[in-house]
Amino acid sequence: MPTSAGNKLRIAQVAPLWTQIPPATYGGIELLLAILCDELTARGHDVTLFASGDCRTSAKLRALIPVNLGELMSRGDALMYEYYMNAAMASVLAAQGEFDIIHCHLPPAWLPFAAVLRTPCTFTLHTSPHSDDEWAMRNFPQANVVAISHAQVAAASARLGRTFPVVYNGVDFATYAASFESGGYLAFLGRMSPEKNPLDAIRIAAVADMPVVLAGRPQNAAEENYFREKVQPLIDGKRVRWIGLVNHPQKVELLRHAAALVFPIQWDEPFGLVMIEAMACGAPVLAMRRGSVPEVVDEGVTGFTAATPGELAPLVARTRALDRRKVCEQAGARFGHRKMVDDYLAHYRSLIARG
Repeated sequence: MPTSAGNKLRIAQVAPLWTQIPPATYGGIELLLAILCDELTARGHDVTLFASGDCRTSAKLRALIPVNLGELMSRGDALMYEYYMNAAMASVLAAQGEFDIIHCHLPPAWLPFAAVLRTPCTFTLHTSPHSDDEWAMRNFPQANVVAISHAQVAAASARLGRTFPVVYNGVDFATYAASFESGGYLAFLGRMSPEKNPLDAIRIAAVADMPVVLAGRPQNAAEENYFREKVQPLIDGKRVRWIGLVNHPQKVELLRHAAALVFPIQWDEPFGLVMIEAMACGAPVLAMRRGSVPEVVDEGVTGFTAATPGELAPLVARTRALDRRKVCEQAGARFGHRKMVDDYLAHYRSLIARG
């Protein structure tokens, strides 16, 4: 049982170390961690963030490395991820008596550490589970896992004969500036990869006779090749613009002035944070009906979905006609950051009660 006074909890949040918190540009997990730590601290909980030393947080920062691993690896000062995450979990093990609950945002490869903790611990599964993840969850069932959508864990749940609690991601809608007037272009925001599918975003915009603005970049050699061969030849600076990586203010400007966000994914997205970021800016979402999309998009209210990219283009006009104020209000009620934090606190307390 918790030793904290009253209803206040001592909470450890364990970051994946890849990117600083909050992220300068790309970093969905890091954005969520920034929101979670700040809101929990604002509510009076004693929060410690295990992360890199370049993070900014209102929680207590316990620096495991001086700067994030992305920076260390880019300059050749670090080579392998596992060394640093093993050290992070060893630090958590050593300090576990300081906390009532430990919340890890690491891959399931580190679930065995959680299985030997005496302090209640939960892992948020931020990615789509693969066979090795399922092996860890099967062999260490005492390690708690929480999902970010029902679609994310549906197959694993069936194979493992186990249900997983779900806490949807959320963002602070007050940090986005919604526009309730439809913009004159479609927006695409994500990695320049076949899975995220900027190519079909361009095709959808062309059929709808609208310009499209692409934001994001390739993240590995295969994505570089895809971008260079498939996407870059179509960028003309007018009908198809590419603006690269964007920071938060640039992202808000892109989304609030867009007629809609186009989300033509070619994989089963575990959540898709950019969808609720678009809604926070008043922009409805036009998305492929895969993965978490049916859980995130309220059909005919915050956007429209379809089974194929070809079926999305005819929906552009209907998407633009949606009431952007309702888009923002509906999404805020379902995916505001306070709702996410409420749900995590309820989850923490249920684990602590179990002992």
